[in-house]
Amino acid sequence: MNFYRSHILVCGGTGCTSSGSAKLVDRFNAQLKEKGLAKEVRVVKTGCFGLCEAGPVVIVYPEGTFYSHVKEEDVDEFVAEHLLKGRIVRHLVYHDKGEQPEAGKSLNDIDFYRHQTRLALRNCGVIDPENIDEYIAFDGYMALG
Repeated sequence: MNFYRSHILVCGGTGCTSSGSAKLVDRFNAQLKEKGLAKEVRVVKTGCFGLCEAGPVVIVYPEGTFYSHVKEEDVDEFVAEHLLKGRIVRHLVYHDKGEQPEAGKSLNDIDFYRHQTRLALRNCGVIDPENIDEYIAFDGYMALG
């Protein structure tokens, strides 16, 4: 089992995919390998976050920083600033209309999600949907027990 210092979650939902999120995954993986970070940072394609108009959406954990409208050409800056230097890329951080981008804005700080209680999709954007071990770690199948 590998332990990573950061996870980059890239939305793989229909809206984000049509906006180029698959290219982001490829570019992130290439940049991480080039910068020697492939064993420290993991890129995970997730399900839809539900905020399609902001896509492609990228969330970085452990901080939980919510980035929106990320383009393939942004990835190099993203890796250099956020992952190598630990500095939030403010101009890519999601912000509601009329507000300035904040450092470290997370999913729970966004008005769209603030008043929602996610049940069936509570792990969307948190775990790798193609990894059964992550599902089990988040109490998947607990009801069967």
